[in-house]
Amino acid sequence: MRLRLARHIRGRTVVVAVPMVFLLAFFLLPFAIVGQISLADMEDVCCKDLVTFDGGVLRIALKFAGYAFIADDPLYLRTYVSSLKYAAATTLLCLAIGYPFAYFMARAERAVQPALLMLVMLPFWTSFLLRVYAWRALLAEHGWIEQWVVGSGLDTLLHALGLIVEPGQLLFTPFSLVVGMTYTYLPFMVLPLYAHLAKMDLRLLEAAADLGATPWVAFWKITVPLSKAGIIAGAMLVFIPCVGEFVIPELLGGPETLMIGRVIWDEFFANNDWPLASSVAIVMVLLIIVPLAVFSKYQAEAEERVR
Repeated sequence: MRLRLARHIRGRTVVVAVPMVFLLAFFLLPFAIVGQISLADMEDVCCKDLVTFDGGVLRIALKFAGYAFIADDPLYLRTYVSSLKYAAATTLLCLAIGYPFAYFMARAERAVQPALLMLVMLPFWTSFLLRVYAWRALLAEHGWIEQWVVGSGLDTLLHALGLIVEPGQLLFTPFSLVVGMTYTYLPFMVLPLYAHLAKMDLRLLEAAADLGATPWVAFWKITVPLSKAGIIAGAMLVFIPCVGEFVIPELLGGPETLMIGRVIWDEFFANNDWPLASSVAIVMVLLIIVPLAVFSKYQAEAEERVR
């Protein structure tokens, strides 16, 4: 009995230790390095050490100039707000498009579901850059999407909504940016939604119909609440990477779509100001941790209710 208990404890320790070591090596340690750089002073091509020992004296030099500069310069506040705005718009669009498709997949015949799943995952088989460049060609002048939008007169509506700079110009606008991010991150919304909808007990809908509920009422009262965990998981999987996205704003966005990923790139490689770039990155991570904490809290509450 004692030997079996010892094996069980060792096995559980290994199962817990492996992901903890992974997080320590690939998240906490890089985050600590970036935090150290954000508090250091920049030399020619490297940063000074925070802790030095000279002549028997221990010196600790912390420089908070980067964080103070972010708080004083309104450009960074506008960039953070812009990143959150485009990430939220992308998340809502992915939810509006992905939920019906995930619902259709979950209600489709068992023999058809693998093919539908393959269609969702098919874009991952193609290079991310190629997919973004493909949208650049489609939205550019004389591109297929550009010709269809301009021919139907939708560009006038998009201009009135402030999504494009002028009628006929779809590329390098907020419209092209959101379209590119929605297309790229849509599978991250569909897959968790499908996983929750496929496990739903359909007898609940039958019971609701027996009690006189219409299909629409049963959908809002039963299906949506039971899939809330999938909605939150998909929203986090879309929102978090969108906030720090760099490639899509660089290739599809314009000067009016400045996002925090481009600012970090410029500070690191154009201005060679590593402490300021690291400070911007630290603040961005802190902004992302808040929705993660909300999601974790909801998951814990949901598990408590199930128990």
